[in-house]
Amino acid sequence: MTERRVAELPGGPVEYTLRRSPRSRRLRVTIDPHRGVLVTVPTGGRGRWADPEADIEAFLVERESWLRRHLDRRAHELAVLAARGPLGPDAIVRYRGALHRVVVESLASGRRSSVERVGAGEGDELHVRLAPGDRRPLDRVLRDWLRAQARRAIERSVTAHAGPLGVSPAGLTVRDQRTRWGSASRTGRLAFSWRLVLAPPEALETVVVHELAHLRVFGHGPRFWDVVATRVPDHARWRRWLRDHSTELHAAFEEVGP
Repeated sequence: MTERRVAELPGGPVEYTLRRSPRSRRLRVTIDPHRGVLVTVPTGGRGRWADPEADIEAFLVERESWLRRHLDRRAHELAVLAARGPLGPDAIVRYRGALHRVVVESLASGRRSSVERVGAGEGDELHVRLAPGDRRPLDRVLRDWLRAQARRAIERSVTAHAGPLGVSPAGLTVRDQRTRWGSASRTGRLAFSWRLVLAPPEALETVVVHELAHLRVFGHGPRFWDVVATRVPDHARWRRWLRDHSTELHAAFEEVGP
């Protein structure tokens, strides 16, 4: 259950989405790539969570500088993405961390649509060859290809790191997760966002190692980070890259707006 609210802060009003969750035990504020400020509270019943508006405003006032800094960064990322224009011929999209120009070609009948990365450095391109019988729009063809590339890259990374970490995942899924880059269950199942393939390979590898490490250590204490560092010593750099580009990657292939 969600609803739109407005908090009156010293620097001016801020809109937020209020979400009530039965799994929540406290008030939590995040910057969602799509919805902006997202405030999660325990499911309303009696007591303070039945009408949490005063608690939320006090919480946001205390963290206003942090809040506005992240909102400014989100607005900048969306503006950069919008400036690249809609997806189509000559559009610019990110793949494995680098910006690529989209080149669209038409195929003769009887052939299947395909995507190929061409070039290097400043000349990176993604050549999308569309078959006349393919009813999928350009964005779907490109997204399907990116998801397949993501699965291959993630599976390779899991294979490379699981053995040295002494873990054996029970299963792996790749989907369009909206709030996490990856997750690990206590039953050993891993899930990852296909959008990791838009990030540099080192960032993708960092998320894979992060989730594999959770099969050894749940929680984020010093022991957990020691395990991660055995495989990715500079993990902090790539976690920061994902934070700094989160809005851009989640908004890619979607309608861009404020």
